[in-house]
Amino acid sequence: MGKSFVCLSWDFIEMTGKSYQPLKPWLDFHNQVKLLQSRGMVVDNSTRAEKYLQRIGYYRLSGYFHAFRQWDDTNQILLDHFMEGSNFESVLSLYLFDKKLRLSALDALERIETAVRVDIVHCLGEADPMAHRKPACLHGNFTKKINQKTGKTEYQAWSERFDELEARAKKRNLSLYHHNIQKYGCLPIWAAGCLWDFGTMSWLFSGMKYPDKNLIAQKYGAVNGDVFLGWLNGLNEIRNISAHHDRLWNANIERSAPPIQKDSYWRQLDAKRPFFYFCIMQEMLRVLCPNSQWADRFDAVLQEFPADVKSSKVSLTRFGWFENYREWDLWRK
Repeated sequence: MGKSFVCLSWDFIEMTGKSYQPLKPWLDFHNQVKLLQSRGMVVDNSTRAEKYLQRIGYYRLSGYFHAFRQWDDTNQILLDHFMEGSNFESVLSLYLFDKKLRLSALDALERIETAVRVDIVHCLGEADPMAHRKPACLHGNFTKKINQKTGKTEYQAWSERFDELEARAKKRNLSLYHHNIQKYGCLPIWAAGCLWDFGTMSWLFSGMKYPDKNLIAQKYGAVNGDVFLGWLNGLNEIRNISAHHDRLWNANIERSAPPIQKDSYWRQLDAKRPFFYFCIMQEMLRVLCPNSQWADRFDAVLQEFPADVKSSKVSLTRFGWFENYREWDLWRK
């Protein structure tokens, strides 16, 4: 099975006064399956399990193993051994479900990100073609208030981020960058917006003047611009989880939006659970694409959740979902 190794030098450990556990030994795929079986995982087809471990990786799947591991109530720790009846096929089903869930999120968010970018560009561009480079076009708190931790305004920090995106566009030899630089000597906001990622876009939205933010927010049914910013921050986190192939189905959303009180359905949602943001996606898509079939495709994905798993930890309640959600006007055809 090989020896265990410690990453850090003893000089470093002595200097910091910390002690670290040795790294786990390397295992080939055959022995990874054996390890799972020794911990109580049922593997009906070892060859099939090995092939999936080769494609996905043991460490990546380990995040899905967690829901099947035993819990020690006395010591309040998760044990290495699995609960009775845990099956590799159930873990694999959960992984594949989560993959489809992430793709469903990205399908909606691509349209939402594109549309909100146009909203911001159109609004600011009316004030000035270079509004993103002119502090007077943005809110004073964004352009003048110094962050004591960084010694910069949010506008200065945002500008540095955008400078990085411009430098990257130049290095990649993007035609939109070179065309505008050669013709105008700068990137007007309609060209600049093409370089923004979701986070950069949301960040600039946070710095817009209140009337401008409110105008965009109310288009999508948000009470005001600050509430809509919460939506964007949560959606950005969903987008990052999905784009980086992390676990989404039971994720805890750190930059959660304010609760929504529109009706009894919204009031029962937890803004820290992913389903809340799928509901926001549907709210926005009904404005952007009234005839979209995305809701049906999303519902079809939910039908693939491995409901036969006996573990109470493997439940769509961890997603924030509730059973009768299709009775809600938001989700009706």
